[in-house]
Amino acid sequence: MPYNEIGHFLLVLSGVIAFIQFITPTIGLKFNRPNITHIADPASKMGAIVISLSFILLVRAFVLSDFSVTLVLNNSHTLKPLLYKISGTWGNHEGSLLLWALVLSIMGACVAIFGKKNPYMLHFRSLSVQGLISLAFISFMLATSNPFDRMFPPPIEGTGLNPLLQDPGLAFHPPLLYIGYVGLSVAFSYAAAALINGRVDAAWASHMRPWVILAWLALTGGIILGSWWAYYELGWGGFWFWDPVENASLMPWLAATALLHSVIVSEKRNTLKAWTALLAISAFSFSLLGTFIVRSGVITSVHAFATDPERGVWILALLTIAIGGGLFLYGLRAPLLKSHNTFKPLSREGGLVINNVLLSVAAGIILTGTLYPVILEAITGAKISVGAPYFEKTAVPIFVLISIVAGIGPFMDWKRAKLSTMIKYSLQTIGFASVLLCTLYAFLNIKSFGALVGMFLGIWIIIASIIDVIRAIPKRHSLIKGLFKVRIQKWAMVLAHMGMATFIIGAVGASLLTKETITTLNLNQSTTVGNFTATFIKISNHKGDNYLARRATLSLKGKGHVFTLSPENRRYVVSDQSTTEASISGTLWYDIYVAMGDEDSEGNVVFRLHEKPFAPMLWYGGILMVLGGICSMIGMRRRKHISSEKVS
Repeated sequence: MPYNEIGHFLLVLSGVIAFIQFITPTIGLKFNRPNITHIADPASKMGAIVISLSFILLVRAFVLSDFSVTLVLNNSHTLKPLLYKISGTWGNHEGSLLLWALVLSIMGACVAIFGKKNPYMLHFRSLSVQGLISLAFISFMLATSNPFDRMFPPPIEGTGLNPLLQDPGLAFHPPLLYIGYVGLSVAFSYAAAALINGRVDAAWASHMRPWVILAWLALTGGIILGSWWAYYELGWGGFWFWDPVENASLMPWLAATALLHSVIVSEKRNTLKAWTALLAISAFSFSLLGTFIVRSGVITSVHAFATDPERGVWILALLTIAIGGGLFLYGLRAPLLKSHNTFKPLSREGGLVINNVLLSVAAGIILTGTLYPVILEAITGAKISVGAPYFEKTAVPIFVLISIVAGIGPFMDWKRAKLSTMIKYSLQTIGFASVLLCTLYAFLNIKSFGALVGMFLGIWIIIASIIDVIRAIPKRHSLIKGLFKVRIQKWAMVLAHMGMATFIIGAVGASLLTKETITTLNLNQSTTVGNFTATFIKISNHKGDNYLARRATLSLKGKGHVFTLSPENRRYVVSDQSTTEASISGTLWYDIYVAMGDEDSEGNVVFRLHEKPFAPMLWYGGILMVLGGICSMIGMRRRKHISSEKVS
């Protein structure tokens, strides 16, 4: 059976269904024909089924190593482990676009299923916009990036997947990010639908909020997973390089964070409606911009997929239409989006506005640093690079201000905050944080001013969050019992803020407090890193499924602990490429990190060793933020369930 031709046919069919999903509500609402309008609901569900089958057939081609498919030939090999055969489906330009379109169609089907209680006009307008976005991406694939292109006669073997992508972290990192990007497309669709209808209100914000939370949750998980991969896979000891493609995921995350705060205000206070609509458009625009950066070939990165300028022109056209169309609608309706509910600058709403402005400024700074080299080269032909120094001097101070607002925010009341209450609790939290910081300073002898500031901010936000929870306990309950009575939405906010604070402490430890040693050792020779003594014990060969490895074994002793670490240098047979596999061990509070360099003919090996205080808190912080997002989703579902019970 010609499975690949069927997959291609299903992809074409999904484009036809996406067009039906787009056009039927447009015609039906225009001419007041509900029978036509309602076609969008089954169309969205059918579109998800059809493109799912197409994606499954592409996965089948990878699993069976069907090298008659050009995409499989260029990104797989018979020796590759099954997990990486499957992840190879989206570890490339064409397959990643199909995955994007798949998630987009599934999201559209979810809007149809879970949005039935939404207002009639909002529901079908949003489905129509979602169908248009799906049609655009499917058309892009069929025109320039068909994942089912064939190769005749098929070769016996493929060229394999980039070794850097053959990692569990990178297997799940892209799908998580795509759920985040596409979740923002739903927010965009809701915003566009509301602007077309001319009705942006608290009910609209309530319907959009779960999709914003889902997008933020997935983006957070995807970025943390990508940082973890960079930390242990690339061998340089860092977790963030300010790479353009890393920035491409950070910008929509910042916009989604601002949108999440803004949509809460719109829902609770029926204000900031215009700002929320603009952020919904901006957040999805950043997602499309990330797609352009990764797949246009204008920027070179280990993460980038495509170098074909024709594809870049298509994506740029999609980007222009989406951003231009969204901003055009916003410009038409913005004068009508005035909020009648007012609030004082010194209030929870005011704090959230300041927070949103700072997040938007941070996203703008990162956007400027990411695109400036491209724009300059296009205009003058000059080639420059914008690296960590620019972002550390411009974006990091904004993040400091955001952290300060996060430390004060829990003590602001809605509509109008009491200055005396804010000062009282802020002084208490600052005092506790200062005492803890002095204790850490005494034990760790922290000399970096930046590290002291970062540690203080992280500790301050954690203490402020703890006090915020204690204040939320009903007075009739004891402390322990009362914690179980705190609303889950409060826990969602507290966990997310504590996660951010914990991540800040981990980032400070992993970057500013790291002690590094780069040295050459022979067998049984030793060196020191921080408070540890490392001894080179042995070196051996190791054979993996599709690679050969040279593995060193080192023993590290210090602080009452003994660690055995085994870094590797791997050579992948098919592609004849090499990778460095770092070895990481330690405790709950610090990491010992060893990466292996070159080996000479006399057995001397170069090692890079790091002692990283608080580095594990990077991942604890990420987990806490994800838990906060999950609690928020549960809280939204529980609240809607209670509301429906009251109605019935």
